[in-house]
Amino acid sequence: MVNNEGPAILIDNLVVRRGRNPVLHGLNLEIARGGVVGLLGPSGCGKTTLMRAIVGVQVVKSGTVTVLGQSAGAASLRRRIGYVTQSSSVYDDLTVRQNLQYFRAVLKAPKSDIDRVLEQTDLNAQAGQLVSSLSGGQRSRVSLAGALLGRPELLVLDEPTVGLDPVLRVELWALFHRLADAGTTLLVSSHVMDEATRCDRLLLMRDGEILADDTPAGLLTSTGAADTETAFLTLIGRPPSEQPSSSEQPSSTEQPSSTDDRSAS
Repeated sequence: MVNNEGPAILIDNLVVRRGRNPVLHGLNLEIARGGVVGLLGPSGCGKTTLMRAIVGVQVVKSGTVTVLGQSAGAASLRRRIGYVTQSSSVYDDLTVRQNLQYFRAVLKAPKSDIDRVLEQTDLNAQAGQLVSSLSGGQRSRVSLAGALLGRPELLVLDEPTVGLDPVLRVELWALFHRLADAGTTLLVSSHVMDEATRCDRLLLMRDGEILADDTPAGLLTSTGAADTETAFLTLIGRPPSEQPSSSEQPSSTEQPSSTDDRSAS
């Protein structure tokens, strides 16, 4: 059962460095439970680093990350969070079903979950195939199916629609919203700006900072832009004094830790 008390994600003054190079600069963020939150920005802006910090697999320099009321990476969160990385996180020498059977056993999810997630990700026809024989898009869907096992309260999806055909992309976004309607919180990253309109809330990111936190309609209104890409470029072009402060933005929003096979992949 989904616990609806408190925010899904609460980040306070998060600083992450890679060597001497800063990646996240004192980032503050709050994301309420339920809904689809899009994390958009160009490659290299810090989206993946932020997601890794949320699931508890990123070493941070300072700041705190609280997820579902607990410190990120806590063992008790392992069955409550689903994480899909950009690279598929499945075993090539196993079939699709065997992969899901393994992850189901690790998570102690119901056996019936396997058929459910195969149906949700349109993988029934490939269930008996070795993962090594699948296309890149199909492999990504297997990773997503594994993340859906156990009905996690929070799904962190790092560019889950890359390489998928337009029809399947539409179907997956419809699935994301069905999950959100049932109470799941989804944080979905993308560098494709046209996916922004499919989100309930948007976080626009650049150079390790959140430039905007708003609804798609609110973002267009505040920038006077006709589309999300133009709005993003408008925000980038504004001087720092004209950038929205964290107090003006609507709330959406050093410890290494580990997660189980699904969360750490």
